[in-house]
Amino acid sequence: MSSAGIGGLFRRYRQDGRFRALVGTTGSLVASTAFALYNGIAGLVYRAPWNGSICVYYLLLAGIRGYLLANQCRLAGLPRSIARRQGQRTCHTAAGALLILNLALIAPIALIVRMERPVNMGLIPAIATAAYATWKVTRALIRYRRRSHGADRFTAQLRTVGLVDALVSVLTLQNTLIMVKDEGGGRSMLTLAALSSAVIFICIVAISVANWRQQSIYVPSETVSKYKQP
Repeated sequence: MSSAGIGGLFRRYRQDGRFRALVGTTGSLVASTAFALYNGIAGLVYRAPWNGSICVYYLLLAGIRGYLLANQCRLAGLPRSIARRQGQRTCHTAAGALLILNLALIAPIALIVRMERPVNMGLIPAIATAAYATWKVTRALIRYRRRSHGADRFTAQLRTVGLVDALVSVLTLQNTLIMVKDEGGGRSMLTLAALSSAVIFICIVAISVANWRQQSIYVPSETVSKYKQP
């Protein structure tokens, strides 16, 4: 691609809110899918049921994000009144799916508490997970703080998915660090792991419930014509 073409893309990214939103959402979708596959591969290499279970969770979470992205693109060309009704239905469905998806976290959390994990995982997976978790938490917090400033339903829903993604990445980081630190496979960190996992899970459930209630509210004046970066 020529420098003129790259410059044109940068200008469009700065000036076109819809294009900026689609780029940001697509990047998050690719990152979460890659992280899911990474955990799936780690589960096979280290024979770790925990990584396999979190891989399934992240693939389902990526499915919700992909569903929102596909519908956001589909509704962009429809009349405003139709797009508003279908957009509300789409976001309400995604919010319900996100709430139900919390059940998929019970299995990996139970594995953490029971310390059913490999003991030969090295520092490289820990560093990779730490980098991902740091990026996701920072990005999610910045965007989630903007959700009350005129965000449409799609933007608010995508930011909520991003925040849940970030919290689960912290859970993943905690488990990875326990694998590296507690090489003997003992249960010295059982209490800490159980408490922190419970707190994170409660936060995720609370966010999901609040999001579902918010997406259930009908707002006649809302449109999907606002495209803020999620």
